[in-house]
Amino acid sequence: MEVKAEHINPYDNDSRAKSEQVKDMFDSISGAYDFMNRAMTMGVDRLWRRKAVQTIRHQDPRLVVDLATGTGDLAIALARSMPQTTVTGYDLSEGMLEVGRDKVARAGLASRVAMYQADCLELPCADNSADAVTVAYGVRNFEHLLEGYREMYRILRPGGTLCVLELSTPRGKITAPLYHIYTRYIIPTLGRMISRDRRAYSYLPESIAAVPQGADMCALMAEAGFLDCRFRPMTFGACTMYTAKK
Repeated sequence: MEVKAEHINPYDNDSRAKSEQVKDMFDSISGAYDFMNRAMTMGVDRLWRRKAVQTIRHQDPRLVVDLATGTGDLAIALARSMPQTTVTGYDLSEGMLEVGRDKVARAGLASRVAMYQADCLELPCADNSADAVTVAYGVRNFEHLLEGYREMYRILRPGGTLCVLELSTPRGKITAPLYHIYTRYIIPTLGRMISRDRRAYSYLPESIAAVPQGADMCALMAEAGFLDCRFRPMTFGACTMYTAKK
């Protein structure tokens, strides 16, 4: 399956690999990232993460690996919800990780949440080592999505759970045009004002539109080896939760 999102890069006329551009983009917006997340979703992103936490909590995991962990919102939510669980987060951007580590320390979770810089396509994790793997709003940024899913499959133990949250495109007759206006015009304008990265929040709607959605995403997960792949649209389809088993 061709993954169009792999060809959508953060910066125009930049010959570097997508992963390098993504790293630099998130480094540049790390200070504004949390505020922009709340502003863009009007706080609904917290509800989406809560649904992912509920899904993982039922599995009673001891080790969760959170990929594209960013500033650590999902990693922190997982650790808070499950006192017996250790969470290890990986991300390309050291700038995002610096913000995340500070949040982890302020939450008093440094003994159970660790965050490291790494490429999610080549993780420093042993085979079959994670009880659960999570990714929130990150797979559309992967340079090679199928390889990313194969790496998740490798580190997940047999019987373990994968849970992916990803932004998606509403299809309703009313919600679709409103979403288009909001993501194509309002968000990029707000992003330029707050983050000062003129391109980052134009890349966002482009990458959302290009990433596989619904059954297509599940087919890609199945191609990587996952079983029982399912998807659940949320908030009129603005976000989708994908789950699978190894």
